Amino acid sequence: MLSGLLIVLLPLILGYLVPLTHKGLLAGVNRAVNGAIYIILLLMGMGLAGLDNLSGQLSRLGGQTLLLFLITAACNLPALWWLSRRSALHTSGAPVVKNAPTSKLAAMGGSLLLVTVVVAGVLLGLIGKALAIEGLHSGAETLAEWVLYLLLALIGCQLRNSGMSLRQILLNRHGLAIAATVVASSLVAGLIAAPLMSLEWNEGLAMAAGFGWYSLSGILIGDQLGPLMGGVAFFNDLARELMAFILIPLVIHRATPLAIGYGGATSMDFTLPVIQQHGGVTCVPIAVVSGFILSLLSPPLILFLLSL
Repeated sequence: MLSGLLIVLLPLILGYLVPLTHKGLLAGVNRAVNGAIYIILLLMGMGLAGLDNLSGQLSRLGGQTLLLFLITAACNLPALWWLSRRSALHTSGAPVVKNAPTSKLAAMGGSLLLVTVVVAGVLLGLIGKALAIEGLHSGAETLAEWVLYLLLALIGCQLRNSGMSLRQILLNRHGLAIAATVVASSLVAGLIAAPLMSLEWNEGLAMAAGFGWYSLSGILIGDQLGPLMGGVAFFNDLARELMAFILIPLVIHRATPLAIGYGGATSMDFTLPVIQQHGGVTCVPIAVVSGFILSLLSPPLILFLLSL
């Protein structure tokens, strides 16, 4: 188990050791990460199509996803609300922010595109099954594993070159408090959900440790626990982000830590423009620090928990 953990963590560590200063190279890494995510999610969809009794398995996927999402929300929301009541962090208005999306649908576009890629993978897998193409699904799983190693190396490189220094992270007490609250409440949710989902305790914790980073949690869980659980992790974390898009405008002035924290790891990228638009520029460094900590913690934590 531990050797498997090291094999998967090694690309992440190697990528983190690579400093990049050229803007063109950084842009190329970002494009490669996006491309690798699309490829793996397409292959994950093909893996789902290879499951026996697909309709029954998809029904189970939907039920498990809903269960995990509701339990996680029931733990995250009260914990973040409690933090909001105790915190001195409040927004004092919502200044206009350039290039922020003007509608929730525009902000959700990237998320919905990833869902479309998974569905396309399922359709391709079903076509391959109908044509009786031998080795299609096993080949897809092998290819997904190698692309995963590449993705982890690229993500390590992204985190190293994100511009966040250790000093900036450690001195932002609001970002640290939000991230710690999300981690603690999510892991409690994982422990509660594990027996209800017929999972071992460590597997339940791993399912909850994506912290909203759906494009990675689904891939890591799927590689270790199979495409069905990978799909549950993916859609659970995706649902978190979609709910965050709805919550942020509603609560950011009354419960700023809740609005920033509920998006989890996505507060440093996908939900950041919405946080900017409705909470103002003072929320940006806090959201980036919180999202960065959760993004840095999620991959090794998932892999460590699955190795137990």
